Amino acid sequence: MFRSFGWPEFLVLLDGLQWTAAISVVTFAGGGALGLLILLLRVAPSRPVRWLAVGYIQAIQGTPLLGHLFLIFFGLPLLGYPISRWSAVSLAMSIYASAFLAEIWRGAVQAVPSGQWEAGAALGLTRLKQFRLVILPQALTIAIPPTVGFMVQIVKNTSLASIIGFAELSRRAQLVNGTTFEPFLVYGVTAVLYFCLCFPLTKWSRALERRRALAR
Repeated sequence: MFRSFGWPEFLVLLDGLQWTAAISVVTFAGGGALGLLILLLRVAPSRPVRWLAVGYIQAIQGTPLLGHLFLIFFGLPLLGYPISRWSAVSLAMSIYASAFLAEIWRGAVQAVPSGQWEAGAALGLTRLKQFRLVILPQALTIAIPPTVGFMVQIVKNTSLASIIGFAELSRRAQLVNGTTFEPFLVYGVTAVLYFCLCFPLTKWSRALERRRALAR
């Protein structure tokens, strides 16, 4: 017997929204840390090291996130490394995000005039110190708007976690719809909840872009 969509069902969706937000934060933190490492390899003076970073980025960007999720969640247990749904989603999405964040940040680094590297070298700074003290602070202001914009994609991509049964917002919507059989209402509310997460990030990204444009 089906139930009508009401407050208890809405609370179930809200609980799923919390998990969606949690995955998004973990993904951005993990993907950002790994992406920064890939960025350092990407701008390294050694050509083989740069090729290694380029190969990683192309491999990750050229394959679907769903494939990464399946490979980690179903593949690792076959190798003797059982993994929880939370860990599988966090790892797969962090790896996926790292490739895109590394490229976003590489573009920001390359937007800094090459003379800044030369100025750092003239001061006797090592390559790493040039990057950390001279290039990175300037690249940061360039990278913030597209980085915030990419966070919107991270939020929406969390819906793929429902494929392996992780109870984030999309999965909760499936379960609620199964008990109410009111797909238009259930998924309409779900879309609004996603919008409530994504819209502030979109507005923030646009505000940062306008601020940077005025600062030029």
